[in-house]
Amino acid sequence: MVKTTIIARLSDGLPLAASMDDEQIETELVEYKGQAKSIFKRLNVNSEPRCSIDSNAYQFHYIIEGSVCYLCICDKSYPRKLAFSYLEELAKEFNMSYGNEVEKMGLRPYAFVKFDTFMQKTKRIYQDTRTQHNLTKLNEDLQDVTRIMTKNMEDLLWRGDSLDRMSHISGELKDSAKMFKDKARHLNLQALYRKYGPPAIIVLFIMFVLTVRYYWY
Repeated sequence: MVKTTIIARLSDGLPLAASMDDEQIETELVEYKGQAKSIFKRLNVNSEPRCSIDSNAYQFHYIIEGSVCYLCICDKSYPRKLAFSYLEELAKEFNMSYGNEVEKMGLRPYAFVKFDTFMQKTKRIYQDTRTQHNLTKLNEDLQDVTRIMTKNMEDLLWRGDSLDRMSHISGELKDSAKMFKDKARHLNLQALYRKYGPPAIIVLFIMFVLTVRYYWY
């Protein structure tokens, strides 16, 4: 299930709105909300527009729309496709309601706290994965979530891993280059076998025949 949601400004990580959570969830997620703040600090215009981040029993999902980042923390078992559909609905409504106010100077933290009403209503719709609404969402082929980058929180916070899109593309290019190099080596070997294999077999056969004749005669 979706545990909590935070909306922040991309340029400086300023929290714009957040879901009002009960005391139990607040206690459970103290550490993870701190991690969410660290994620916001690392995001910029070059960051991956959609990403999932594993952290123990939970998974962070975020999308970047315009100058705003929408992030939710979910149980690891919660379907990624539903998580991103949920965030997209929030992004659409938030942009319609407050899109023109996000970049205002002197904006206070949680300036759009009233948006919690819509978040709570939408969250309730997405809580039960077995409802017809959510089953339909899961069956819709609107987005291929398997192509969305997944990171590990430990790598992100302690090993300096990056959320930059170019870093991800660079990694993909590096993997593609290695695959191409291996394939080229394999093709070259096949070409050598085709070119020199038959003559080599003939030479070996002649040597074998000469050796046999030498020892038998």
